[in-house]
Amino acid sequence: MTESRRAEIVAVGSELTSGARLDTNSQWLSNRLGEIGIPVLAHTTIADDLPVMVDSLRRAAERSDVVLVTGGLGPTLDDLTRQAMAESVGVELVLDEHSLAHVRNLFERRGRTMPERNRIQAMFPAGSEPISNPRGTAPGVWMPVERPGRSTSVVAAMPGVPSEMKRMFDFEVVPRLDATGSVIRHRVLKCFGAGESDMEERLGDLTARGREPEVGITAHAATISLRVTARGPSEAACEAAIRDTMATVRERLGD
Repeated sequence: MTESRRAEIVAVGSELTSGARLDTNSQWLSNRLGEIGIPVLAHTTIADDLPVMVDSLRRAAERSDVVLVTGGLGPTLDDLTRQAMAESVGVELVLDEHSLAHVRNLFERRGRTMPERNRIQAMFPAGSEPISNPRGTAPGVWMPVERPGRSTSVVAAMPGVPSEMKRMFDFEVVPRLDATGSVIRHRVLKCFGAGESDMEERLGDLTARGREPEVGITAHAATISLRVTARGPSEAACEAAIRDTMATVRERLGD
């Protein structure tokens, strides 16, 4: 993976789009991707609607090199992520016997018989492969997506349950992503006593697009937050760049 690669996160679930639950998975994944040097272009949250999911996955894989999907891998009728992934690349779902044995074994260890509906959790888009999930019945899905004339994108689907998703990402997904050779670090400086436009005028070229480190401005109530983002070959290099920029910020803003 090259340093120019970008990621996108797709959170699936009508409970998210209705406001019944908060999507904390996307925030966590963005932070973790930044730690391994992969910036995130977009977050998309979609309901359990198959046509919308198929369209969203197609668009995400076209514009982003890494697409991380959370949710929709359960056994119920509204768990549509596998089907959406298959339809997005025009293939069928096929049974993986090893995954089916894993699901059956989990039920047997709990003294229960696997419902037939759970068989769907061992179905994968043709050409994809399962991602191990020792904490739950839903394996993840690793699916390369060919883009003519461009590098291959990859769509990696993980459970929506945070404990399962986090373990899967750290131990199964990250090792599959080629190292970028860089890291991303952030620092935030909170200011007050001036407006957002006045602050930007004082900072001048520090907030210019394409500058490294990048300085972003957000306003909330009476507080202006300056978010400094550095990309570099190591954490030490990022911290050094951030310190230099922070010193310039303080010099221009004064007290």
